[in-house]
Amino acid sequence: MSGKPYRAVRQVMSGTPYLIEGMATVAEAVRLMKDKGVSSLVIRKRHDGDEYGMVVIQDIADKVIAQDRAPDRVNVYEIMSKPLIAVQADMDVKYAIRLLGRFRLSRAIVLDHGALVGITTLRDLVLAHLTGDETVTPAPAETT
Repeated sequence: MSGKPYRAVRQVMSGTPYLIEGMATVAEAVRLMKDKGVSSLVIRKRHDGDEYGMVVIQDIADKVIAQDRAPDRVNVYEIMSKPLIAVQADMDVKYAIRLLGRFRLSRAIVLDHGALVGITTLRDLVLAHLTGDETVTPAPAETT
């Protein structure tokens, strides 16, 4: 047993992530990412029964640039990941680390009673857990 104190994901998450519509083009997504200094965007739900999606820089590199597709002709919904792994805001950081590790993911959305409240990265979780620092500054909206 590590003896590390309980630390909730909400203590190390970034605030509400930037959202974009699934019908937005990749070119629009890239502009938003650049303007906000982030490497991922959450795709809005279309209705209450829908799930969030996410597009990350790696998706754009692999599914647009590497395939020589035009960013202004590809919609975000075509390349996004959906559904996403979500962690609860009150989940212990060490369990969130295990969950992301199990699925080999670098980030997850954070929910509180079903509401999207943030995003967390494996980087932020690991640093918070290992340093024991309550004030670990999240990477600027998940730059890892």
